[in-house]
Amino acid sequence: MSAQATVEGLATELSSYLDTHRINQVRRAYYYADQAHEGQMRRSGDRYITHPLAVARILADLKLDHQSLMAAMLHDVIEDTGIPKDALSDQFGDDVAELVDGVSKLTQIEFRSRAEAQAENFQKMTLAMARDIRVILVKLADRLHNMRTLGPMPYEKRQRIANETLDIYAPIANRLGMHSICTELEDLGFAALYPMRSRYISKAVEKLRGSHREIIDDIRDKLQEKLEERGMPGRILGREKHMNSIYNKMKFKQKSFHEIMDVYAFRIITDTEDDCYRILGAVHSLYKPLPGRFKDYIAMPKANGYQSLHTTLFGMHVNIEIQIRTEEMEHIANNGIAAHWMYKNESSSETHVNQLRVDRWVKGLMEMRERADDSLEFIEHVKVDLFPDEIYVFTPKGKIMELPSGATPVDFAYAIHTDIGNATVACRINRNLGSLSQPLQSGQTVEVITAPGARPNPAWLSFVVTGKARSSIRHVLKNQKRAESLDLGKALLKKSLKGFGTSLSKIGDRQIDAVVKHNQVSSLDDLVGDIGLGNRMAYLVARQLVSGGDEEMETPAAQPGNSPVTIRGTEGLLVRFASCCKPIPGDPVVGVMDSGEGMVIHSDTCSRLPEDDEGRARLTHLKWAKDITDEFSVELRVELERQRGVIAEVANAVAMADGNIERINVEEQDARLGVVSLVVHVNGRRHLARVMRRIRNIRAVTHISRIRR
Repeated sequence: MSAQATVEGLATELSSYLDTHRINQVRRAYYYADQAHEGQMRRSGDRYITHPLAVARILADLKLDHQSLMAAMLHDVIEDTGIPKDALSDQFGDDVAELVDGVSKLTQIEFRSRAEAQAENFQKMTLAMARDIRVILVKLADRLHNMRTLGPMPYEKRQRIANETLDIYAPIANRLGMHSICTELEDLGFAALYPMRSRYISKAVEKLRGSHREIIDDIRDKLQEKLEERGMPGRILGREKHMNSIYNKMKFKQKSFHEIMDVYAFRIITDTEDDCYRILGAVHSLYKPLPGRFKDYIAMPKANGYQSLHTTLFGMHVNIEIQIRTEEMEHIANNGIAAHWMYKNESSSETHVNQLRVDRWVKGLMEMRERADDSLEFIEHVKVDLFPDEIYVFTPKGKIMELPSGATPVDFAYAIHTDIGNATVACRINRNLGSLSQPLQSGQTVEVITAPGARPNPAWLSFVVTGKARSSIRHVLKNQKRAESLDLGKALLKKSLKGFGTSLSKIGDRQIDAVVKHNQVSSLDDLVGDIGLGNRMAYLVARQLVSGGDEEMETPAAQPGNSPVTIRGTEGLLVRFASCCKPIPGDPVVGVMDSGEGMVIHSDTCSRLPEDDEGRARLTHLKWAKDITDEFSVELRVELERQRGVIAEVANAVAMADGNIERINVEEQDARLGVVSLVVHVNGRRHLARVMRRIRNIRAVTHISRIRR
């Protein structure tokens, strides 16, 4: 068949939903592309123009607008023929030229196997989607046709394209609700990556389908009879299981092939939402529903706009899965965001809501992109978002929030607004106080309690599941760490400069610039921040500042000046207390810089401190601030005679001295004596002395000592 006949065939198809003027514009784009690609061939030996035409046909099946179809015809023109974007603007208008440019940029940045390149390109794709979602629709159609014609490609290129399809394009199609394109991309990707497994599963499905034909027909007839008996409109379709889906269930859910295939799946398409619920009642009267397997995605649509009733029945000694939905829900389930164009001339609330969902998702991607430090961090956040298994929870005002499975109240808080997430301190679940780390269940009502000035806890990163929460927490912690490293670095540098008998204000700008340049950083703040993080020694930087930056970075034999740095114990992320010696206010303490992590505070008698002069010279002498009210952990060893209730007596003595017990363990015991170790919270040495005195006064206690490891 000639290309002329093919484009006319497309024009006939388009006449079902586009007017003549718009069809002629699509036709004109085709002829322009045909001329531009003249002489170019595909690897299969076909003329190149067959590819853009096939991409346009895929979009025509989705009933996309004429500009998307024109962009499909022209999508390789800028990249492959050297025709500039301006020329396309003059010929077809700015909108089409922008779409073509967007698709060209995505094509130029083909995802390579390196994770960094793949992640960077995903960022660029996000930008293109944010400008015009149609760019990604044209790209998905382009990818689908390339996957259909992957055969002639070399093996390595086939593998790379298939991997990229399963990793990036199929999940995006799913997130945009485009089920039919998503499943075809998955099956083609699976067949390209695992041809033998794909053929084996395909043959097994064919064989099984033949032997199950009678059961399928019997169930379909019974369902049809029940609908006719109740006078309900509805067409019944059998549902095919997809190769990739079967393989993944076998691999990840450890299910056998027969376990998966022994479920018979049907879809009932009806006229109205009301009919969906009436049909549900009818099928439940025919076969018994399995408890806990009913899902109402009509009242609570999935994040990608999918709506349907799902139920699993037990009948004729087999499980029967049934989906019930309207014609419009069927279109939206298969075509997702593309259904927006199909219905946009009609008043359709579902497609409008679907469009808003996609807009909200893309906006969320843009927010994450701005917060991420690098592209790998960005794609790590997004991949979670591309594979959601939703739960639905309510705000106190009854608004439904969609979250991925395993989401916690912290994820919920960030889903409402970043500022609310950052200020969260507690939550109520179904009106009762709940833990911020507990996974939420569908149907719960969640209320977040905030406090002004509150900040995210680093521990949240161990349990949040949404990309938005993770990227927001990291963003705040990074900024907090930066501010704290500057404060700590300034204090350490000030102390070192004082040892040299000077201060930063007395050192000239030229001298400072020379030291900044010598250390290959962009500013004095970066240098000071590095000191606070433990990546540079304050003494060496101070000596360079004093000498003008000419000296090499050799290690000193001893630091001049012993003026101590004051600490409060609440400095934040960059000042930590050693778990070995557990220092408390009043103990003589020193600071050890831990590269990249700030300062670790040890008791100055700790056995883990360096013994040699060079190591001791690196320690920072510290003193405690006077007005500390925070609590600190201290470990005590109590030897006692075994008596009934003696542990309770010890706990009571600690409470009477206003201490809190964090942990209590019976270390060793015999018939008469026992040793108990307990970790107690105190706010200084005086408080500790009071606690120890109370414990020592217990008659059964023979000895008490503080443990320093």
